[in-house]
Amino acid sequence: MKKKNVVILGSTGSIGQNTLDVIRRLNGNFRVFGLAANRSVELMADQIKEFKPTAVAIDETRYARELKSLLPRERAVRILNHADGLEKIVQLPQVDFVMSGVVGARGLLPLVSAIKAGKTVGLANKEALVMAGEIIMDLSKKFRAPIIPVDSEHSAIFQCLAGQNHGEIARLILTASGGPFYNSKKKLNDITVPEALHHPTWKMGNKITIDSATLMNKGLEAIEAHHLFHVPMERISIVIHPQSIVHSLVEFQDGAILAQLSHPDMRLPIQYALTYPQRFPTPIKRLDLSGVQKLEFYEPDFGRFPCLKLALEAGRKGGTSPAVLSSSNEEAVEAFLAKQISFMQIPLIVGKVLSSHPYKKYPTLSDILEQDRWVRKQTRFWINKLEKKRT
Repeated sequence: MKKKNVVILGSTGSIGQNTLDVIRRLNGNFRVFGLAANRSVELMADQIKEFKPTAVAIDETRYARELKSLLPRERAVRILNHADGLEKIVQLPQVDFVMSGVVGARGLLPLVSAIKAGKTVGLANKEALVMAGEIIMDLSKKFRAPIIPVDSEHSAIFQCLAGQNHGEIARLILTASGGPFYNSKKKLNDITVPEALHHPTWKMGNKITIDSATLMNKGLEAIEAHHLFHVPMERISIVIHPQSIVHSLVEFQDGAILAQLSHPDMRLPIQYALTYPQRFPTPIKRLDLSGVQKLEFYEPDFGRFPCLKLALEAGRKGGTSPAVLSSSNEEAVEAFLAKQISFMQIPLIVGKVLSSHPYKKYPTLSDILEQDRWVRKQTRFWINKLEKKRT
């Protein structure tokens, strides 16, 4: 296969590091052309020394200066450190593939820029598609920029649909591990940050780990699947699957169900996105069904996990609701990680902001970005109010 130039957005995060590990093992078929990160300067410096990219992007000038000081003088690399550095790096003409692994709304504008530049995108940033799914999918079609899903659930559906008629889909079935508290008898009001960050099967970044604990992540994934595969929200189901072996399923009109199974390892969907439509060997553990012995599936408990209910309702309503849900949740999760609010105050705050926001049925990208600022301010208001009550 022809060598591809890859830009990795969020190179120091979980997706970014796994992507670099995949590229490291693919025998020179891919070149790391660009890296982008927020502020993990020392780790990025190590990545630059190993992979020798042509360009890197980092959010703030002070971190760019620190990064430059850590690099050998003979290591010539272009450092983009403006607010639009991520948007600029994905537009460079030499780039073939963009791995979008930035967490949260920060990934929206770089994704739009990559699509408008006609790049193939490996999408691991679900929030961007939740916020502006219709706009992004329309742009993908207009600029002939393929979007290949990297989330394990969406990659599973993508793989199950290979060669299939999408018009014959009866239902998409997303699996959820249930997180650390699905079978826990502990009161969710008493959950601590370390407990919420202890996921039973996946090793992920802090934000997505908390989202998995509240089950918000699965609601966001349902909205993402709705846009990626053009399936109405009413035909997307969620089941709790504690083993995390079946990564998602597709039911067709004739009653047949196809599923993708493997041990939980993000390097598999990442590699498939990079090498699609080809497959190459991976180091992931091979699945021994006799060793697994049982695969369990349960209905989700919406009463115990109100974030999931909020997300599905927002997805069904559409318009600005999913964007408001995502941005408010992002702020609330950050506040929980900072121990400003309790675990169950996350859905409380998100629900209040959702119910009070100025709803628009057909928002433009400018509408979404403008409302994002309002949502974060409103969410911070509720965080501060609840924090004062606690103290």
